[in-house]
Amino acid sequence: MGDVIPFQRPPKKPKGEGKTLCKSGFHKWVIDPRKQFDVKQGKLVTIKRCERCGVTKTELS
Repeated sequence: MGDVIPFQRPPKKPKGEGKTLCKSGFHKWVIDPRKQFDVKQGKLVTIKRCERCGVTKTELS
């Protein structure tokens, strides 16, 4: 008889590492702990960053 080769399944592909949710508009916003001050408007600026894709968003307080 010949040599027996064990069957191995191919590894599963990664599922986009969460970027598919961000493309659909479902970001995971986290508030950046550094507070910044906007000099022109005289207000505090809250910076939000998505944990998955790294996109930033700013809000005036």
